[in-house]
Amino acid sequence: MVVADVHVHTTRSDGTLTLDAVPAAARSAGVEVVALTDHDRIQPALDAPVTEREGITLVHGIELRVDAGDQRVDLLGYGVEQTPALTDLVEEIQRDRAERGRAIVECVEDRLGVDLGVESRPGLGRPHIARAVEASPADYDYQDAFDHFIGDDCPCYVARDIPTIERGREVLAEACGVVGLAHPLRYDDPDAALDLTADLDAVERYYPYGHDADPTTVERAIEAHDLLVTGGSDAHDEQLGRAGLDRAATERLLASL
Repeated sequence: MVVADVHVHTTRSDGTLTLDAVPAAARSAGVEVVALTDHDRIQPALDAPVTEREGITLVHGIELRVDAGDQRVDLLGYGVEQTPALTDLVEEIQRDRAERGRAIVECVEDRLGVDLGVESRPGLGRPHIARAVEASPADYDYQDAFDHFIGDDCPCYVARDIPTIERGREVLAEACGVVGLAHPLRYDDPDAALDLTADLDAVERYYPYGHDADPTTVERAIEAHDLLVTGGSDAHDEQLGRAGLDRAATERLLASL
């Protein structure tokens, strides 16, 4: 039984769930604990690493994309307390996100001959642009936007300038109670990604990959490095609890925060 969904996105980045709507969505899914892990952004309305709203425990978190050299991976920080270094890093990333978003939007608009009505701003991500494509007069839906225009290696794709894993890990370790690797089996080289957990606190064991993913290598890393287990739905919509932690794993994670 999923008690905690500790990988959830809101409108603070590219999710559709507002912060105020999180407790109701959690109750609807039977979830008691939610970690808000927006992309490269923190939640200014959360003034503590762990808070409670309407009977739901909220963990202040962040998902940070970093450059591990051979591939880009995502780190999940849990129990955020804002530090000057984290503030500086987030602001730097958001400036780059805004510039990258502007370039992608201009490219898509030029190719489709439409005005997407998307402003370049902090927090702008490709899902926002894909939703705008779907809502435009162009005959493309959300997935088409990724498949034909803004997905990796597509004509309007623009890479982001991201921090090294060393810098990201150092900043998150100072600001967060727990730092882990997100969805290890999604990367081009899962084994290399899992090698990185030797210097982390946790790894995402439970995740809705959408296919039969063998967790053996993840479990080996957990045992080898004495890692905490995390898990979540990676929700960008209102449906929580598609994956997550049972009560025992939830209590271990919260105790570490």
